[in-house]
This record gives sequence, structure tokens and C-alpha cells, in this order.
Amino acid sequence: MVSFLIIIAFVVAFAIFYSRQRKNKNTPADFPLTWKHILNEKVIFYQHLNDADKKRFENDVMRFISNVRVTGVRTEVDITDKLLVASSAVIPVFGFPEWDYTFLDEVLLYPGSFDSKYTINSKDETITGMVGTGGTMEDKMILSKPALHAGFSNSTDKQNVGIHEFIHLLDKEDGTIDGIPTVLNGKKFALPWLELIRSKTEEVIKGRSDINEYGATHQREFLAVAGEYFFERPQLLQKNHPELYELLSRAFQQDTANTLKTSIRTRTELQRNDPCPCGSGKKFKKCCMNKVA
Repeated sequence: MVSFLIIIAFVVAFAIFYSRQRKNKNTPADFPLTWKHILNEKVIFYQHLNDADKKRFENDVMRFISNVRVTGVRTEVDITDKLLVASSAVIPVFGFPEWDYTFLDEVLLYPGSFDSKYTINSKDETITGMVGTGGTMEDKMILSKPALHAGFSNSTDKQNVGIHEFIHLLDKEDGTIDGIPTVLNGKKFALPWLELIRSKTEEVIKGRSDINEYGATHQREFLAVAGEYFFERPQLLQKNHPELYELLSRAFQQDTANTLKTSIRTRTELQRNDPCPCGSGKKFKKCCMNKVA
């Protein structure tokens, strides 16, 4: 079993993050009805909240949109794009009301995937999300717009690039994206957490796990990938990895398996003329539509 100390450490870590938040009250007074319709249509997490929690979610979304720019790079940005970015930000920290990210002032939306040099639709690399780590990109995030939408269209694949990158941003609250929240930087707590990552990574490498193999590439990616699983397929995570689910539930202060117990969609909801989520630049009907089960 994951030790009680590790669980407490995660709770304290996120509590410290919460205590450091910046509270900016410059938000619109009312949440537009059209925005509610978009959230109800696109965001499963929002759909399954009670009325009081929906109101809190809406307030968090409004504050995010008011305080963080969402800018299109060679692509147009509409309110749906902004609401999906904001939802990606709010979901991981919904257990910590009125959270504001320390290291973020702008989210850039690209029309497709990109490489580490920010070249769009590069043939060398296929990156769909990135958190800035220095220079002019320090307080910025980049997301592929098609991948952002795909993350909310299909909740059966345990993947959501927006949530993934905002978990990285949480990880960055101590100044380093390393997969270890602030409190766990001390050896007393860091070593047991790293051992959990090691054992789970070994299972992935040996093909004995349903955790996305990308989580085995680095300990910083394990936290983000496991977090995606926690918010996309919580009941399955609880069944297949009960210790990991319990740890993440206490860390994020959310019981997603209960909140989202009827949330799983069985197929994507992309329309024929939507941009293909693979980032090819083609319409879905002319690219990957026939490959979707």
C-alpha cells in the first residue's frame, strides 16, 4: 500500500500551492448563457457537477479568461477555444477554490502539432502541448488547437493534452517541472514517491499496464499522464490502480470516480468537417474519420 505519509505529503503539497495563489477578482459579473451551453456540450466534468459546483466552476473559468490571454498563432480563436483552455486549467485544481496559476500569462493555440523549435506541422517532432521553461516563453503555454478539442471530444482514451499541460504547470509551482510536488522535494517523502513511479514505470515498460507509455519516459511525465487518466477514466484507474487512484484523489482533493461515474462516452463526437485531431490540417472526414472505432 502507498504509505500514509506519501498521501499526506501530496495533500500538504497542494495545500501549499493553494496558499500561494494570486486572487484576482476582476471577473465578469455574470456567466453568459451561451457559455453554459458550450460547457454542457463539450466538458463532461462540468456536466456532472451539481448546481453549486457548476457555479463555482463558471466563476473559476471567468476568472481564468479575464486574467490569462488565449492567442491564436496562424489560427483563429473563438469563445469555445477559450472555454476549453479555461476548463483544462480549472479541472485539475477544482479541489482548491479560486486558484490562480503563478507561472502563466498567455496560452498560445497552434493550428496543429509543432516541434521543440515551435515549427508548426514539423516532420521531425509531433508535440501537441508544451509549458514554457525559460526566456520569452517562461510564462506561456502552447497547445495544438485540434488536440485540445480532441481531448474533450473523446474521454475513452485517457488523454487530454490541456489537462496534461496544466498538471505540468502545477508541478512547476516549486520552480521545476520534475514530477515531484514541492513538499516531496525532501528525501523523506520524495524517495517513496519516486519508488511508486519506478514500479509503475516498470509495469508500463513490460507491457503490464494500461497507463499510457509516454508516462514511462520521465518521472515528470508520469504525474501528468496519471493525472490525465484520473480525470478522463477515474473508475477504470480506481479499478486497475487503486493505490495510485487513492494518492491522486487525495492530492487533487477530488473523488472523480464518484463525480464522473456516468461520464464515459463510447466514441468521439468530432464532426465530419472538424479539423482532424492528428494535426494534419485536413478535415476529419478526409483524414482519420474511418480510423475511429
